[in-house]
This record gives sequence, structure tokens and C-alpha cells, in this order.
Amino acid sequence: MNTLAMGPNWLDPDYLISTLGLIGLLAIVFAESGLLFGFFLPGDSLLFTGGLLVAGNKLDHPIWLVALLVILAAIAGDQVGYLFGRKVGPSLFRRPDSRLFKQENIEKAHDFFEKYGAKSLVLARFVPIVRTFTPIIAGVSRMNYRSFITYNVIGGTLWGGGVTLLGYWLGQIEFVRTHIELILIAIVFISVIPIAIEFLRARAKSKRAGAAAAEPGERVGGGRHRR
Repeated sequence: MNTLAMGPNWLDPDYLISTLGLIGLLAIVFAESGLLFGFFLPGDSLLFTGGLLVAGNKLDHPIWLVALLVILAAIAGDQVGYLFGRKVGPSLFRRPDSRLFKQENIEKAHDFFEKYGAKSLVLARFVPIVRTFTPIIAGVSRMNYRSFITYNVIGGTLWGGGVTLLGYWLGQIEFVRTHIELILIAIVFISVIPIAIEFLRARAKSKRAGAAAAEPGERVGGGRHRR
């Protein structure tokens, strides 16, 4: 069975880790944690798959080392995102949309940060897309640096270490080991779900905006007709 048949290579954690190795895994975790273009990367499934592959001896590194390096990469990624946000400041909210940047993502992260405050740096780790932009928003908001470091370390440890160790632990189960290809295919599907949901939401929002823009014209046209 080949997980590559299930979708594009960049959504296939098994392919990414098999091709790029541990260094590639760390680079992706770093990018998804705080770089604007990293929001589309499959962070959760990548960490889970990394743990599975260590358990199956397909990633030849001790689990403690993999988990530790993932945590450091996640913390470093958020750190860069925070510094970027401090440097760019409010101008980020005026940046035009492009293929890899949408104001909608910034607004979601901003709302998330406003709602949960400093602990959003921990909670956002487990929310695809939002986790990429939250440290940037923390920088734009000039969050106290000591508080940022504290919550960054907690979030990076719980997410980076926790999800990786969960994959490793489940990889010890006989059923998982003997059906690892099916598990990886399921992970690919799970990776696609948040992207599909965001796409459908954006499409629905666009339709509602189009309908709202058309209504005033229709009312004016209808008024003229009645006269």
C-alpha cells in the first residue's frame, strides 16, 4: 500500500520523514510554528508519524532525542514568529492577500489571542493554522517577553513532545505495528480535514459576502421597478 496515492507529497508525513529524515522533520516543525508560509504544513500528523516510525525502527534515532529536538524546534519557531511580529507590528494587518498569506488567518489568530490571552500560546499549538500565526500576533501585541517565553516553552513541550511520544507509545501496540500503512493513510486523511474545513468556510464566507453585496442593488432595482 502506498500513502502517496492518497494526496500530494507535502501532506504525506511518511513520505516527508522518509525523504527528509529527522532534519526535515525539525525544519517543518520550526516553519509551522512561526513562519508565515508554514501554516499549510501537516505538523500534528508529522509528529505523530515520527513517533510511530521511531517505534517501528524506521526512523533510526532514540525517541528521547527525537522528542527533545522537536520540542526545541517548536520553541525556536515560535520565538522567530514573536520577533517577526514585534518587528512588523500593526502593518501586518494591512498586508495584502497572496497565495501564501491571507488576512483571514491573521484575524483568526488575533481573535484567538484576544480570547485566551497568554495561554493561547499553549492552546494554539493544538489548532492547525492558528498555531502558526499566534506567536506572530503575540509579537505584534508586544506581549511581555518573559511571559511569552514561559508559555512558549510549555506549549512547545506539550505539543512537540506530547504528540511525538503519543505516536511512539501507540507504535508499541501490535495492531498498530502490523497495520502501520493503514494508520499512515488515516493520518493523511486527518491532515486534510482541517484544510478542507477552512476551504469550505472561506468559500461559504465568500458566497455570503457576494450575496450581501448584491442585496442593496437588488433592493434599489426593485424600488425603481415599483415606481
